Amino acid sequence: MSSTKTHRVGIIMNGVTGRMGTNQHLMRSIMAIIRQGGVKVRDGETIMPDPLLVGRNPAKLERLAELSGATKCMTDLDKALADPHYTVYFDAQTTDRRVEAVGRAIAAGKHVYCEKPTALSTDDALDLYRRARQAGVKHGVVQDKLWLPGLLKLRMLRDIGFFGQILSVRGEFGYWVFEGDTVPCQRPSWNYRRADGGGIIFDMLCHWRYVLDNLFGAVKAVSCKGMTHIRRRWDENGRPYECDADDAAYATFELDGNIIAHFNSSWCVRVRRDDLLTIQVDGTKGSAVAGLRQCVIQPLAATPRAVWNPDIDSPIDHFAAWTPVPTTVEYDNAFKVQWELFLRHVVLDEPFPWNLLEGAKGVQLAEKGLESWRERCWVNVGDLAA
Repeated sequence: MSSTKTHRVGIIMNGVTGRMGTNQHLMRSIMAIIRQGGVKVRDGETIMPDPLLVGRNPAKLERLAELSGATKCMTDLDKALADPHYTVYFDAQTTDRRVEAVGRAIAAGKHVYCEKPTALSTDDALDLYRRARQAGVKHGVVQDKLWLPGLLKLRMLRDIGFFGQILSVRGEFGYWVFEGDTVPCQRPSWNYRRADGGGIIFDMLCHWRYVLDNLFGAVKAVSCKGMTHIRRRWDENGRPYECDADDAAYATFELDGNIIAHFNSSWCVRVRRDDLLTIQVDGTKGSAVAGLRQCVIQPLAATPRAVWNPDIDSPIDHFAAWTPVPTTVEYDNAFKVQWELFLRHVVLDEPFPWNLLEGAKGVQLAEKGLESWRERCWVNVGDLAA
């Protein structure tokens, strides 16, 4: 007679009433895991998350609980942290609230998993890592883009040696975020206020750090120029406000292996490319361009011979000279994949390298980017002392 074993993991989910927390972490990750019957460990053994929604607005919490089916919610974080059933604390609040709340969770002996940036300074981010290590709790940071289908295809191309020697990486990220006066803004207003932890440099350079480190080479130096292109926007209640946080960043990175990477990140750009994020990798043996889900390649043997002649229309259809990388496996939601890995880490002690130290590296690069902008110079990115 077969037996079943279910590891129930209580998860305090703080701050998931926001767009990202609701859509990616609650609905498409935790509730999706519950609907699929948990994380299968082996035949007859699963890990089942049990979420408790925590936030500051009881009306929002109740609406989200009804929408999601995660019926347990409260506004008292201390009460939630005192409950021994909930062994994991997850934080998706605004960045300026994260250090205090994650620190309380660590002190309560909870394993912690949180969104990035983990803090607004490298010192605070490193302090969280050291406190978690000293407390002996498991810890992780969301680094979702590593599991996007397009980037997984780039990783596969790298691993099989398709590129030869990688020379450069070019990233284009962003879209037009409406000001909010005539068309509602797609992003929360705090993103554009420096005092609330806003700014695209802090938001996106944390992403580019783990993408570059994991796929191409460790970041060694940065040159960054930030801009506040749009100075006036309208908030969620239709009230105008002044913007003082950067809404665009133009950054160049030096990586291990003499690789140069350049990423444009902007909430003030209209999209004329394959996707909201595209990453082009050029190597001696071939090139690839990846979006969120798709990837196209051009090997050396199929590279057309371009000749500069502005007096005639190009005889080469440059878009047609690329071949799609086939989708040979089924890809799951990137946030959900990392959640499942973290739950396995908590229950089974499986490796999980995307921890609070890795999160601190992202904060470090954002701070170095801001320093580069302020000082108008290249800034070295040193190793963090664990």
